[in-house]
Amino acid sequence: MPKISTKNLTAMALLIALEIILSRFLSLSAWNTKIGFSFVPVVIAAILLGPVYAGIVGALADFVGALLFPIGAYFPGFTLTAFLTGMVYGLFLYKRQSLPRILGAVAVNQFILSLLLNTLWISVLYGSPFGPLLVTRLVQSAILTVVQIVVIELIVKALPRLRRGFSA
Repeated sequence: MPKISTKNLTAMALLIALEIILSRFLSLSAWNTKIGFSFVPVVIAAILLGPVYAGIVGALADFVGALLFPIGAYFPGFTLTAFLTGMVYGLFLYKRQSLPRILGAVAVNQFILSLLLNTLWISVLYGSPFGPLLVTRLVQSAILTVVQIVVIELIVKALPRLRRGFSA
């Protein structure tokens, strides 16, 4: 990991704040389902800064958001998932973005990290049976898969303007 520059640190802070706002205030949540656009700052970090920085953005946003605006009990498993989500986006999308890479990133994040791992964390945290909980979360993953693919494509198309904004 290269030495972090002031510019990258500032960009990360901005993206963390944006992710907290999108996650805590501008998303639809039920106790085991959450639909929103909080993935956007993490994807931007992944594309512009790389996997490690995107993982840090995801993890810090989850941790700070849980401290400042708790929705339930803090559980470190969700922070781990947030870090891994940023890493996956970064591994797939840093330096090269294409539809197959976007599909891969979204598939891994939605069906392995969100559906399987976060369902496990919810099951452990609330003592709910994993199988039925997994079935109820399938709809969320299906909806968010389509939403994320479309939104990430739009982000990639806006990439030249994003790069100018972050380099100014």
